Amino acid sequence: MNQREILYAGRMSQRQLRVGELIRAAIVEVFQRGGLRDPMLKDISITVCEVRPSADLKVARIYVFPLGGGQEANIVEALTRAAPYLRREVTKLVKLKFSPELRFELDPTFDEAQHIDNLLDGVSISEQDTSQHS
Repeated sequence: MNQREILYAGRMSQRQLRVGELIRAAIVEVFQRGGLRDPMLKDISITVCEVRPSADLKVARIYVFPLGGGQEANIVEALTRAAPYLRREVTKLVKLKFSPELRFELDPTFDEAQHIDNLLDGVSISEQDTSQHS
């Protein structure tokens, strides 16, 4: 691994960030138009949290989370089924040399934030207990 690869390991380039944001905006627009016919995706609000394109921009990982929670795995599965349609729609809205393959994943950020909140609650309870016993 050379110095440049070490420097950029785990970080996206400006182009990846820009393309990711364009793809995110296009997917949100398709969701707002309501063009998805899958019954699992009807009448559900989905947050598109982040899009991470690969270095060659041929694959885009799309991190989503349904508002209100519940049935996350089913929604990701339904979005995966709708990926070819979404890919065509994104291609119409975003002009790129290659149309990226769309891979949907559940955004872990909300679970991580909940876990951190639980840890912090545990720390504050421990501190209150030690201050009361002193």
